[in-house]
Amino acid sequence: MGLTNKVPEKDVENTFNSIAGNYDKLNSIMSLGTHKQWRTKATDMINNHPRRILDLCCGTADWTILLGNRFPNSKVSGIDFSQEMLKIGQAKVAKSRLENVELLAGDAMNLNFPDQTFDVVTIGFGLRNVPDANKVLDEIYRVLKPGGEIVCLEAFKVETPVIRLGWKIYFDKIMPMMGKVFASSKNEYQYLDDSVNKFVSISQLVSMYRDAGFINIRVENLMLKSAAIHFGQKEK
Repeated sequence: MGLTNKVPEKDVENTFNSIAGNYDKLNSIMSLGTHKQWRTKATDMINNHPRRILDLCCGTADWTILLGNRFPNSKVSGIDFSQEMLKIGQAKVAKSRLENVELLAGDAMNLNFPDQTFDVVTIGFGLRNVPDANKVLDEIYRVLKPGGEIVCLEAFKVETPVIRLGWKIYFDKIMPMMGKVFASSKNEYQYLDDSVNKFVSISQLVSMYRDAGFINIRVENLMLKSAAIHFGQKEK
């Protein structure tokens, strides 16, 4: 399939470093305040009593911390390429006092873990930001144990015409204003909008899961298909 995000990786990293301080606020705006419930719903899909969990593209560690609380007997490793996002995440982890959570700098397309290390791999709002989502899925498959589970929470371009019109107005009018409020330049926020609109569809991601080798694939659509949870398993 080739690159799923044609924006140079360094530019994406710079974008997230730039908006790190306002990322949590922006996430609430983009999801209309529902992203926390979405993560909870995605976490509810995990059912294999994991001992090791990897949270890819962990950002400011909201999902990593949720996983650490939900699975206190598991070791949870959060990985992100943005040092500024990780700094905020580290402060949150310290405040949570969770001893089973660690945050690491890393590349989702080239994971520094041996084969069959993790029982569960999660990735929230990150797959669309990597240059090659297929390569990330291959890496996830590699580091999962047999029977391991992948849970991906991602935003998608709305396809229904009427809803899509409303969504376009929201992003074209509201998001630029948020850029003026939260940043010196609206370019970073325009990137987030573009990254959704130029990413694959919900059904295409199902096909990518299959191509990577995952089975028992399930999709939970969210907020009129503006987001979705994709679940899959590695064959035992």
